[in-house]
Amino acid sequence: MLKKISILLLPIFLFSCGKSYLYNEEISILNNAWTDTDSLNFQFNIPDTTKIYNILLDVKHSPEYAFQNMYVEIHTAFPSSERIKEMVSLELANRAGAWYGDCSSSACELEIAIQEGAFFNQAGDYEITIKQFMRKNPLKGVKGMRLKIEDTGQVR
Repeated sequence: MLKKISILLLPIFLFSCGKSYLYNEEISILNNAWTDTDSLNFQFNIPDTTKIYNILLDVKHSPEYAFQNMYVEIHTAFPSSERIKEMVSLELANRAGAWYGDCSSSACELEIAIQEGAFFNQAGDYEITIKQFMRKNPLKGVKGMRLKIEDTGQVR
């Protein structure tokens, strides 16, 4: 009898331990060709400044993407109207050219932690804008990006 109860509770336990996202949005790139004038804009609201979050970026590209990495500019707009800009190299493959993400014949997907253990000092509306900053324009083989704000369940 105890074995049957354990088997019945296992799916409930596994489901309840999933990640919790405050924000989870994907933007697709038209024709898999990202121009330097096409910005990806993600808008979200932070209601609680005591919580700790992980900011994650899922990059989706074709297996034929021509580079080991992808340079992007990440612009963050705060509720106070302050803005910051940061240049980031998204590492997609190792030096031998093997992709880090999960790949199929049509796409590779890789989750990259932009910032772990992040907290927001201001409650309100935020905007994160991502622009490609490569020497190729358009940048071919980029299919899309997903921004996730993961609630870690921790407070500061």
